Amino acid sequence: MAIAHALVLPLRDHASLRRRVSALAENRPAVYRMLDPTGRVIYVGKAKQLRTRILSYFRARPPHKAARILQAADDIQWAYVPSEFSALLRELREIKRHRPLYNSRMKRRRNVGFIKISGGPAPKIYVGSTPGSREVSHYGPFVHVGRLRESVKILNDVLGLRDCALDVSIAFAEQRDLFEPERRAACLRHELGTCLGPCAGFVTEQDYHGRLAIATTFLEGRGIDPLNQVIETMARASDAQHFEIATRWRERFDTLTWLLGSCATAHATLESLSFVYTDPGAYGDDRAYVVRRGTVRASAPAPRSPIELEAFRALVAEHADVAPEPGPIPSDAIDETLLVMSWFRKHPRALRRTVPLGDWLDQHTA
Repeated sequence: MAIAHALVLPLRDHASLRRRVSALAENRPAVYRMLDPTGRVIYVGKAKQLRTRILSYFRARPPHKAARILQAADDIQWAYVPSEFSALLRELREIKRHRPLYNSRMKRRRNVGFIKISGGPAPKIYVGSTPGSREVSHYGPFVHVGRLRESVKILNDVLGLRDCALDVSIAFAEQRDLFEPERRAACLRHELGTCLGPCAGFVTEQDYHGRLAIATTFLEGRGIDPLNQVIETMARASDAQHFEIATRWRERFDTLTWLLGSCATAHATLESLSFVYTDPGAYGDDRAYVVRRGTVRASAPAPRSPIELEAFRALVAEHADVAPEPGPIPSDAIDETLLVMSWFRKHPRALRRTVPLGDWLDQHTA
C-alpha cells in the first residue's frame, strides 16, 4: 500500500526540509509532489530511488530547473509505489489532476504526430503533436510527422476539405441570403479546385460533411474512396496523353497509399497493446495491470490466492471481449497511451510478462 508523507514546514525552511528528507525518505520507487506555501502542487515527479532523487534538488544551483522548483517549494509530499512503471503511471495521472505550474513550463516536445479532426460546423483535418479538446478526434500516433502533413494536405485537396484557420467563419450555401452579394473564398484553394469553399457559401453543409465522412472512413481503414478518385483522375490524364499531370496524380496515389498503410499500422499497434501485464515490485509487491489499446483500465496486486484470482479475472473479462475499435483515440487517453508505448519500447523484456486478455482468461478458467 502506498504511504504518503507530508512535511509541513515554515516558509522556505529548506534546511529543515533537507534534514527531514534525509531522515524519512527511503531509496525506493515513489512519486513526489512539491507544494508552495499555500499548499498548491507546483511540481510532480517520479523516482526509482526517492531519497537520492529529492536530495539532488538541494545540491542544484540556479539556473538549473531543480533549483528553481525548490526555490518555489515549501513542502514535499511523496507516496511509495511498487515499481518504476507504477511511478510513471501515477506521475502522469497526478500531473493531469493537479496541472502543476512547473510541469507545464518544462513540458517536453513530442516527436510524434496525430491526425486531428476538429469540431465546429465545418470540421478541419490537420496534423498536430499535442492533444486537443474533447471536441477534437485524434488518429495515430505517427512517427514521420513531415510526411504525415504532406499526406493530409493531399487528402484535403482530393476531397475539397478546408485547411484554413479554425477561427475562419463558415457560411454554407443554404445559409446565404438570396440578396447577399457573392462572397469570395478566404483562400485560393477554392479557385484551384482543391477546396469546396465552406467559408463563402459554395457548398452545402450536407455535401461538406459527406466528404468529411469519406475522409474519416479512409483514416479508419473502412473505405478507399479517395484512392479511387485519384486513380480515376490519373487514368483520364493518361488517356488524354497528359503524362506530366498523370505523373503528379501518381505521386498523390503513392502518398495516400502510404497514409492508408500508416493508419492501419497505428491501429494495429494500439490493438496489440491489449493484455495483462504483471510488473514485478521492488519489494515483492508485484502488480497486475489490465491494458486495453495502450491505456491501463484496471490494476490490482498480482493475484496469488483463489479469491484474488477470481476478483482479478472479473476485471480482465470486462475488457477482453470488447470488439476492435477503429475509431480515434480519446483525447484524455493520449498521454497514457504514449507512456505505455514508450515503456515497452524501452523495456522490450517487459513484453515477456504480458499475456493477451483472451489468452489470460483461458489460462485462468476454473
